[in-house]
Amino acid sequence: MNRSRCASTLLLFLASLIATLVEASATESLKNFIQETRTARANFSQTLYDKNARTIQESNGTMLFERPEKFRWTYEKPYEQLIVGDGKQVWFYDQDLNQVTIRQFNIAIGSSPAALLAGSSTIEDNFVLNELGLQNQIEWLEAIPKSKESAFEFIQMGFSPEGILRIMALRDSFGQTTLLTFSDLDKNPQLPAEIFKFIPPKNADIISD
Repeated sequence: MNRSRCASTLLLFLASLIATLVEASATESLKNFIQETRTARANFSQTLYDKNARTIQESNGTMLFERPEKFRWTYEKPYEQLIVGDGKQVWFYDQDLNQVTIRQFNIAIGSSPAALLAGSSTIEDNFVLNELGLQNQIEWLEAIPKSKESAFEFIQMGFSPEGILRIMALRDSFGQTTLLTFSDLDKNPQLPAEIFKFIPPKNADIISD
């Protein structure tokens, strides 16, 4: 999987996620998260598996978001990459290649985790939600995009008994699965507006829609 596609896949997780909520069903936890969490900061680790469940790539970094529709997703290892969304555009920056890809926000996130967790519309507008039950002390929820053009077949979210979103699993249209785990959540921190802005570096190659 090339870096550009890796960045696009990760954006589709984007922005997201983690909540300190009271005991509830997974659906209630997700809805409470959207209602109660205006900003968030967390660390993440990501593992990409092929359709035969073999590991393709492992990475980690940090994510920040501010509802609605602002996020900053930073990959630290194995490659330094940055994804920034301001509600109008999304910038994908690959530091090693010194390349910036710019996409319109609505086109970039579509029926993605970004739309699910950091978007401005109600959940049921874009997703069908199914409770999957309790497995190993994790309450699971599945979100199936209504749009046939979505890059994902489904998004699964695992909540702790306290309602904290710990895990996301996403199956894409190529049969690959991305597993995200989150830690060190800081819920509703003060985030400066400038972190959701991006100015391309000098001499960077720029690709736009």
